[in-house]
Amino acid sequence: MAQDKVLASRTLLHTVAKMHYVSDMPQVEIARRLDLSTATVSRLIKRAREEGIVRIEVRELAAEDAIGGEIAARLGLQQAIVVDSTHDGGGIAALAAPVHALLRSLSPGAGSVLAIGWGRTVWEIVRSGMPRLPGMTLVPCSGGLDEVAQHYQVNEFVRVAAEQVGGTPRFIHAPYLPADRLREFILADTATRSNLELWDRIDIALVGIGPPYAAEPAVGGPTSAPRDAVLGPAAGDVLRHYYDAEGHALSWAGESRILAVTPDQLRRTPVVIGAAASRAKAVSIIGAARARLFNVLVTDLRAAEAVLERLDGG
Repeated sequence: MAQDKVLASRTLLHTVAKMHYVSDMPQVEIARRLDLSTATVSRLIKRAREEGIVRIEVRELAAEDAIGGEIAARLGLQQAIVVDSTHDGGGIAALAAPVHALLRSLSPGAGSVLAIGWGRTVWEIVRSGMPRLPGMTLVPCSGGLDEVAQHYQVNEFVRVAAEQVGGTPRFIHAPYLPADRLREFILADTATRSNLELWDRIDIALVGIGPPYAAEPAVGGPTSAPRDAVLGPAAGDVLRHYYDAEGHALSWAGESRILAVTPDQLRRTPVVIGAAASRAKAVSIIGAARARLFNVLVTDLRAAEAVLERLDGG
């Protein structure tokens, strides 16, 4: 009989502890549901801690948080979020959770505009399941690219993301790099122009940070800048806006024809999330930050460590 009372007592302690710490239930509500006094509930919560049923831990500042804070300070960013991808699903997919959490924390209201770029990292973030943000308008950061790979299908990114967030998709039915005369016709189209005008009132943008073009395959197609067309040593690109390691813009033949969010439009956007992973992206991240093409970085620990090494002259 005594043993039954002990078991019943520990069961009650466990129940009260879960209601309070896991379900975040106020003590008054626990008392009402279990037909106990508030004072009794308070004593049970205290006993649960004393008997080890509840363990409260204050974590030390994580290495990722400290590194992110240092990168943000040294590159003049609003924020840098660093994730240890070896513990969070691995690879670029690990960046999805912090981006989704960031979007939820921003709490964009109905009518806010979310612009989405292309790339493998952005696609992983989108397809991992965007948070519910009802009422948002979503628009691509560029016209369509004449590429078969999934990670270039920017209108599809917008369609999938809009379905997930509960927003309205707006598509750019035009090529990323049209011929001069075709570009004039596109800009004269009322519906297309209406969607392009959303780029002047973007609230949040999500873009990938590309590697130095010399590291990419020799695509050389109509939607790419040929390797020898970029005037200078490229550190990377954002939406095919190229820059060097100091953040200086690099021109390339045909750049004036592109249909994409401009660097100035990115700089006017309140929150531009630049997403990139791997040590190879370090110089690309630094250059893009100095060019002010993004103001919030989401990256992995390896890339973050490489960024700091480069900033230290390594």
